[in-house]
Amino acid sequence: MMSPMFSAFTINVISVLAVLFILVVGLIVLVVIITFIIDRSQRTDAIRRNYPVLGRFRHYFSALGEFFRQYFFAMDREELPFNRAQREWISRAGGGKGNTVAFGSTRNLATPGTPIFVNAAFPPLDEQAAKTEPMLIGPNAREPYLAPSIFNLSGMSYGAISKPAVRALSKGCAEAGVWMNTGEGGVSPYHLEGGCDLVFQMGTAKYGVRDPEGNLDEDKLRKVAAHDQVKMIEIKLAQGAKPGKGGILPASKVNAEIAEIRGIKIGESSLSPNRHVEIDDFEDLLDFIARVREVSGLPVGIKTVMGSGAAFEELFALINERGHESAPDFISLDGGEGGTGASPMPLIDLVGVSIREALPHVARLRNEAGLKDRIRLIASGKLVNPSDVAWALCAGADFVTSARGFMFSLGCIQALKCNKNTCPTGITTHDPRFQKGLVVEEKYQRVAKYAESIVKEVEVIAHSVGVSEPRQMKRSHVRIVQADGSSVPLDILQERYKSLATT
Repeated sequence: MMSPMFSAFTINVISVLAVLFILVVGLIVLVVIITFIIDRSQRTDAIRRNYPVLGRFRHYFSALGEFFRQYFFAMDREELPFNRAQREWISRAGGGKGNTVAFGSTRNLATPGTPIFVNAAFPPLDEQAAKTEPMLIGPNAREPYLAPSIFNLSGMSYGAISKPAVRALSKGCAEAGVWMNTGEGGVSPYHLEGGCDLVFQMGTAKYGVRDPEGNLDEDKLRKVAAHDQVKMIEIKLAQGAKPGKGGILPASKVNAEIAEIRGIKIGESSLSPNRHVEIDDFEDLLDFIARVREVSGLPVGIKTVMGSGAAFEELFALINERGHESAPDFISLDGGEGGTGASPMPLIDLVGVSIREALPHVARLRNEAGLKDRIRLIASGKLVNPSDVAWALCAGADFVTSARGFMFSLGCIQALKCNKNTCPTGITTHDPRFQKGLVVEEKYQRVAKYAESIVKEVEVIAHSVGVSEPRQMKRSHVRIVQADGSSVPLDILQERYKSLATT
């Protein structure tokens, strides 16, 4: 038999638990009643007004849907903008792990647009294979640039990405021997910290080289060009994610340091003009390129997106009329599939020709104009894996740049929060809570190994198709899968691209 004392204790415990249960249930009922009244009386959400309390679950499930699709339901090669197979290759490469796989490819080789590389009957022996040679850019500049790598970092501004992200990228690029594009936000101390080669991007707002009215300040430009690490200047006309729209930096990211570097006001959204005010046509463009090259002494190029081939025909014809010395030293060609931290959806979805269509066409127009050795062609736009880079070289690119590939090497999980200052990996946020997760001394090594792995595996593809180094690959070395499942050599498909010149 239970002792009276134990029995009394048990009864007291049960009584307390019963009271707590009643209080919890009562609180839940009260919350439901209050929520019911709020939902029924509000006027903005029809679902919540017609289905109080229950209607809220629609929003919760919609928000969770993105998470569940990414981790549980999407197949390895289904997800957009980058699928799991692409991201995992970068993760393994950044970790220095082997990228060999077993059993068979998970890629559907019948998907239209898939590049199929043409293996040679007698590829060069291993000892006959060569490393990619450096390439000269800007022979007419006072300080030409001998660029060492075919694969480099595309523009990401300090402000759009965080301090530790810039530091890790700078140090990783130096380790791998690749250049780092500063993005349009100016040269920060963190770009210089790692010791890598820099391409200074001059956006339409001219951050870092602007006067109080937003015009080009030549003295500031000379100061930027005086840095030994700054090797080239890229005049940004357009980018793939938002052609015809200037850069967007939300106010939450404009702290005192970023405002000082850019020459803007603290705590205000930074909206760049949609184009350079000095440039109304191609005559103005060539004049502006000549001015910047003369002031800086560095190779100067442009970044743009193809809308129509006719525009490039006009540009190349004018260069031949004025003389090859008037040409931009390089053209960075971005595809309509390019990414950004913030862009209006109509532009990111619907404006600008894909790099897969634009690159072969622009390369052909450049070559036919006799400018192949004068203007270097740099390709970007979701080119993050070796097959992407190898295809671009076959299609006519001299170099390939990537931003999001390097973001994945830093640890990006494609959370799609770049514009919200809440990036969980610390890459695109200025919140110290999230930035502390990005450890520079660990991440820079992943950046370097990713770049090195890309170059190494592109060289493997080049050797497989029968050439000793990647830039020797031609359009005939890659076939493109068509809608019926067959493949056609890219050089034959060039006839289709010619129609773009007049459309």
